[in-house]
Amino acid sequence: MTPENLSKQLAFIKEIDKLKYIQRRTKLFNSDRCENSAEHSWHLALMAIVLTEHANEKVDVLKVIKMVLIHDVVEIDAGDTFIYDTQKSHDNTDEERLAAQRIFGLLPEETAQELIAIWEEFEAGETAEAKFARAMDRLEPLLQNSSNNGGTWHEPGVTYDKVFSKKSVIKDGAADLWTYGESLINEGVQKGFLKKNTTD
Repeated sequence: MTPENLSKQLAFIKEIDKLKYIQRRTKLFNSDRCENSAEHSWHLALMAIVLTEHANEKVDVLKVIKMVLIHDVVEIDAGDTFIYDTQKSHDNTDEERLAAQRIFGLLPEETAQELIAIWEEFEAGETAEAKFARAMDRLEPLLQNSSNNGGTWHEPGVTYDKVFSKKSVIKDGAADLWTYGESLINEGVQKGFLKKNTTD
């Protein structure tokens, strides 16, 4: 370990503290307080550990944990985009790639390249690990909204069709968790928290 490497590692550690200040739209379970992106990432990591048996395929759990812990680090520069935002795409953007290069680039080269590759793999959503990690990412706010009488489902323009479309990604990584998630969405419709139509 060289002093230069340690200096870079500590610079990265200090920089990612900023993720604690990035507010998300979803609120904590049974709460009025919005979750921040660092809390979200921590929660996904524990979910990945606890729910691994539900993955569609055998996954490298450590890699999944790395994915969910770093997937939103780019929000330090790019901010959090609401999944149902109609003005800005929630999908990977050039802005986020630039953020990944800058923030992970604070680290020693080998570590930086590893984390950038893991981040890119998550965004592509093609490997078993990425599919399961993305399932966790979509499941957590679904559970939160269900606990908060609909939560962000009440925001303008959010309908059953949009929620179903965005959340159905869960089935690609964990089909039985999607069965449960779909039941929560339908329950939200029955309780009047979610409108089952295609109009905004």
